[in-house]
Formats: sequence, C-alpha cells, structure tokens
Amino acid sequence: MEVQSQKRHVIAQTDSKPRNAFTKELFKNYDLYLLLVPGIIFFFVFCYIPMFGLVVAFKDYNIFKGIFDSDWIGLHHFKEMLQIQDFYRIVRNTLLLNVLGLIVGFPAPIILALMLNEIRAKYFKKISQSLLYLPHFMSWVIMGGIIYNLLSPKYGIVNSMMRFLGMEEIYFMIEETWWVIIYTLSSVWAGAGWGTIIYLAAMTMIDPSLYEAAVMDGAGRWKKIVHITLPGIMPTVIILLILNIGHMVSIGFEHPFALQNPVVTNISEVISTYVYSSGIKQGQFGITTAIGMSQSIINLILVLGANYFAKRLGKEGLW
Repeated sequence: MEVQSQKRHVIAQTDSKPRNAFTKELFKNYDLYLLLVPGIIFFFVFCYIPMFGLVVAFKDYNIFKGIFDSDWIGLHHFKEMLQIQDFYRIVRNTLLLNVLGLIVGFPAPIILALMLNEIRAKYFKKISQSLLYLPHFMSWVIMGGIIYNLLSPKYGIVNSMMRFLGMEEIYFMIEETWWVIIYTLSSVWAGAGWGTIIYLAAMTMIDPSLYEAAVMDGAGRWKKIVHITLPGIMPTVIILLILNIGHMVSIGFEHPFALQNPVVTNISEVISTYVYSSGIKQGQFGITTAIGMSQSIINLILVLGANYFAKRLGKEGLW
C-alpha cells in the first residue's frame, strides 16, 4: 500500500508540472496572450459560429420556416450537386486557375523577396516595396477596370502599341486562352508584392555570420542566395506551400467576377461565381451550401495530405 501511494504521489507531481509551467507562462506573458483575444473573437464569430449554418446542406431550406424547422432531406443536395450539368466544368475551371496560380504565382513573391533583399540602396528599396504593395490594397473592381482599359481593342494602350508596330490587335478578354493568361498574371500583379513581406521577415532571422563566412570563403551573391538565403527561408516556403495547396478547390469571388464576361463563361465560371449566381440570385441555398461544405472537406484533406508528405520528406510542416 505504501508503494502504491508513493507511485500516486509521483504521478500527481508529474501531472502538475505541465500545468504549473503553463500557468507560469500565462502569467509571465499575459500581455502577449491578450493580443490574441481580438483574433480569437474574430475567428469564433465569423468562422466557427457560421458553421452551424451547414445544416442547410441537409435540409429543404425554407426561408419562412427557418433553418431548424425546415424539412430534413439528408444527402439529397449532395446527390443533386453531382448531377448539375455544369458542375464538372466549374470544378475544372477552379482547379485550372488555382493550379496555374500556384505554378506561376507561388514562386513570384519568393523571387521578388530575394531581389529586394539584395538591394542596398535604402530609400530605393522602401519606395520599391511601397509600390509593390499598392495593388494588394486595390479593389478587384478597380483592378478589373484598369485591366479592361489597358487591353481594350480600340483604346487600350497595349493594342495601340501593337498597331503602331504593325501588328494586329488582340481581343484579350474575349479569347479563352488569353483570358486565362490575363487572370493568372493579374493574380501575380496583385499578390506578389504583398507576399514578399513574410519572406523578407524570414530572411531577417538568418544569422548574418553565415554571410560573413561565405564571403570569407569567396562566395558570390548568387552562391549566398542558393546556399544560405533559400535554405534559411525554406521552412516558411513549405508552410505557405501547404496552405496554398489547401485552397486548390477554393477560389475568391471578386477576382473572377471582376474579369469575367458572357463570352468567356465557359472558362471563367468557377465555384464561387456559380454559388453566387445560383445561391444568392436564384435562392438555391441548400445545394450551394452542399457545394461549399464539399469544398471545405476537400481542402482539409489536401492540407492534411500536403502536411503528411512534407513530414515524410523531412521538412517542417504545420504541426
């Protein structure tokens, strides 16, 4: 009995250590934890509470009966979703634009951050960063208007220069191939500058003595980038790549909606615009909620899969 009581005492002490350490850490850095409160409240109110609305995907939702009093119909909306005539087309368009965005858009801020990091003129670097960040703060309505005006067949500066050089004008926004190219490049234009912030912050954490040692060994600028800077920011690159892969079947609404037109609907209609036109305009709340729920589940699977493979390859993952 005495031995058993000693074992219980040791176990109790072991269990209390993590609790005491957590409490001590909480009181020590209470001001930092308080800064988390607004973010936690934001995600709780705008991300977690609305998740109760997913029950609409399993009900024959009637706006007059409300969510909980509407009739339960199980998986009917999910079966109907797979039978939509244009369902596979809009999924194909969403995947195509996201994959192109990942291939072209993901390396862009990395390359841009490496270039900015090599700039030694302080004021030129600040001005360049400010100009590169600017498109991120502009609405896609404004960006879409700028793009349409630049590429206008009659008045756009691009086609005007082409005519000046003796070339025929191109109707960029009504040709499907060109529309996809413009969409992808406009994503880079809007997001590359803003994306450099994280990578530049990661570069500041690299030990300067590594660069000094590399200079002593005769390494040039390119070798320092390849052997020091890139490996130093690789954990950040892997984490952001995993997060980007987790959005493969999701796409923002504003960007495709601002650039699309009736002529290129075959390639520009994506899940988000379809949900808007069917769910909001036509009142098909049940089926569009089912589509949104399916998106979230697939995104979760992609994040888990990407994190798993990153860990298997010996890289740092999200957890």
